[in-house]
This record gives sequence, C-alpha cells and structure tokens, in this order.
Amino acid sequence: MTSNAETIIAIGKPLPSLVGTAGDNTTLKLSDLKGQWVVVYFYPRDATPGCSREAQDFRDLHPEFIKRKATIIGVSRDSVASHARFAAKYALPFPLLSDVNEHWCKTFDVIQEKVLYGKRHLGIVRSTFLIAPDGKLIAQWRGVKVPGHAQAVLDAIAP
Repeated sequence: MTSNAETIIAIGKPLPSLVGTAGDNTTLKLSDLKGQWVVVYFYPRDATPGCSREAQDFRDLHPEFIKRKATIIGVSRDSVASHARFAAKYALPFPLLSDVNEHWCKTFDVIQEKVLYGKRHLGIVRSTFLIAPDGKLIAQWRGVKVPGHAQAVLDAIAP
C-alpha cells in the first residue's frame, strides 16, 4: 500500500512535529523528547492478549530503556479513558497516546487493511519505530510478533 506517509517518515530523516494526549490527560510533544532515544510502538487495541503482553514486555524492560536514556510511547486509536484503565491495570510506567484522529497512525503509515474471521477492515498493524536523540528515524519494525520484540528494540539502542 502506497501512501503519503512513506514520504513523511523515512530512515535517516527527521520526524514531523507530532502532539498527542496520554491516558493521564497530559499532552506529549514528540519535539520535546529531542536529545533522547524514543521508542514509539503502535498496537491495535488496549486490553487484548497480544497488546497486553507487548505492553508488559516493554514495562518489564523499562528500567533498561531508562538506563539507555530512552523514552517509550505506546500509541493506539483507543480513548484516553481506555488508556488510563489499561495503564493502571498493568502498572505501565510510560505514556499511552490516544490517536482517535489517526494523525500519528497516518504519519507512520501503520493503518492497513486486515482480515479477521473473513471480514476486511482497516486496523493498526503492530509496528515499532526507533528515533535517535537527533530526532531522526533510525529503525522500524512492521508486522511485529510480540515474543522477544521489546528486547530486540532495546538491543538496537547502544548501551
């Protein structure tokens, strides 16, 4: 699937300014995180088995990400209230951004046609992006399989 997002984000290129609302109703600006590593992971839906496992994996490795001066941000199309419940249930120490208007999703080109039980629909393809301290995209993982993924992202950040 080709889209304008492919020209917006590319390895080695700086990311556009993005703003989002987290589950605690705070505003997060991607530009405010310049100077540190940023992991932005997109997941389909709060409180589903795969998404819960992925969030827990990032949570469990969070102290190691902090040691490497990395911030983790989870993004889905769920509401701020849903994110608040999800983060509380799993004691997530990082923000979950509500992207109900799909601005972040479209920028990173993670909404694709999916088939579930024979029905086609548009949904978020589980994907992760690593942004270097200079604000440039340096790695991306699309169509992520959860087991071992959080560790692979951590391994991509130099200690």
